[in-house]
Amino acid sequence: MKISKAVAYRVYNLLRENNISQYKFEKDTLIPHNTLKTILKGRYKSMNLKTAFRLAKGFNITVAEFFDDPIFEREDIEIL
Repeated sequence: MKISKAVAYRVYNLLRENNISQYKFEKDTLIPHNTLKTILKGRYKSMNLKTAFRLAKGFNITVAEFFDDPIFEREDIEIL
């Protein structure tokens, strides 16, 4: 599994767990629609710290909490 798919999985689950729509999340975090759409499709190849912080802040969690999920512990994660 590519890291972009793992991030998409995590964001999708957090949106669902927090009952937040994609639109509201984009509005609250100032993440552009096309960026979040690309993230959710697992096609976001250039994840950077700024985006990671915006995602985490949007869910009121730390970046460490964002990445503290079993999906990121998989041995088949591809970082390329």
